[in-house]
Amino acid sequence: MEYDEKLARFRQVHLNPFNKQQHEQGAGEEALDITSQARLPELPPGEPESRCPERVMDLGLSEDHFARPVGLFLASDVQQLRQAIQECKQVILDLPEHSEKQKDAVVRLIHLRLKLQELKDPNEDEPNIRVLLEHRFYKEKSKSVKQTCDKCNTVIWGLIQTWYTCTGCYYRCHSKCLNLISKPCVRSKVSHQAEYELNICPEAGLDSQDYRCAECRAPISLRGVPSEARQCDYTGQYYCSHCHWNDLAVIPARVVHNWDFEPRKVSRGSMRYLALMMSRPVLRLREINPLLFNYVEELVEIRLRQDILLMKPYFITCREAMAARLLLQLQDRQHFVENDEMYSVQDLLDTHTGRLGCSLAETHTLFAKHIKLDCERCQAKGFVCELCREGDVLFPFDSHTSVCADCSAVFHRDCYYDNSTTCPRCARLTLRKQSLFQEPGPDLDA
Repeated sequence: MEYDEKLARFRQVHLNPFNKQQHEQGAGEEALDITSQARLPELPPGEPESRCPERVMDLGLSEDHFARPVGLFLASDVQQLRQAIQECKQVILDLPEHSEKQKDAVVRLIHLRLKLQELKDPNEDEPNIRVLLEHRFYKEKSKSVKQTCDKCNTVIWGLIQTWYTCTGCYYRCHSKCLNLISKPCVRSKVSHQAEYELNICPEAGLDSQDYRCAECRAPISLRGVPSEARQCDYTGQYYCSHCHWNDLAVIPARVVHNWDFEPRKVSRGSMRYLALMMSRPVLRLREINPLLFNYVEELVEIRLRQDILLMKPYFITCREAMAARLLLQLQDRQHFVENDEMYSVQDLLDTHTGRLGCSLAETHTLFAKHIKLDCERCQAKGFVCELCREGDVLFPFDSHTSVCADCSAVFHRDCYYDNSTTCPRCARLTLRKQSLFQEPGPDLDA
């Protein structure tokens, strides 16, 4: 009983130090006496020593509540962070496996390593722009982890790693891989040689490449030893797994010859080249495959671009049209207001899906409304059929008119083709020229 009394008295003093009700001023002397006598009670003679650890744990004295927290989150320099990381590692090893405390310690270790990487990351030392092999690399600030290094084919951990992107061809790589790049920028090839390979998969054989990658010259074979040979459907050549990631792209040769838009596997270099060339109007479709217009109905629908070319002179000479910037409706396809022969792969793809036909129809309607209804100046530039001199004012982009190829005069289609005579305006111009060049004969009487 004496031991239990001492233990209860010890708990009352040490486990409730902030309970002021136990320390009233009236009981000051008694509290001092209890405090002076309070110490770890001794075991009775019959008690075994093995109960002492249990008693200490019960008293709550086994944990140091005022010790420095594991992980040293207040560390501000590299040396302190490294010391904190070593301490956290040791704590993880000492804790029981798969316990909650060990998991928390692992999380603290990750945060400490991220903070150390931020202090060691040479973001301030490395330049924002670097030029290498015609690449213009710009240091990225994004912390995304969805990117892949095009050089080492590993994930770019944007949270802790510095990485660059080429502003020309969008080549991505780690900062440590910059000096190892051997591939020139594809943008330079597009600028100097903007043309497609129009032969469908021009394969020459792996032996013609000496069983090496067409880009990095690494040894390859069809058996996959030492590296798998992967064929690019655009160039017809074989590449290693580092230069060919089985990316898919639409092949221009298959489009212009077979109207085939199924994506095929291409190398990384071919994919970037095709992506940069996607919107460039370099295909003269009527010269490459003129029969395509006879079999593809969608191509007939985009002949409205010929009417847009005929509308362009009206807009250039109209102040209202220039103020409204109507021609900017086609700013994404500027070649549509320059000629009607050139096509880009994007034009053909949009034609195949039907988007281009709808877009051209809306633009054609808007342009025709301005010329024929909204603007009086443009209406005054219409034509009257000089063969029948009947009907409304004619415009060269109307569907029921014909335009003289020599003088650009506009007639009803029925009048111009049914009349066996030539264009009246051209006939008048011819007579006028003849009268101007006729010189009077010499005066014999003089």
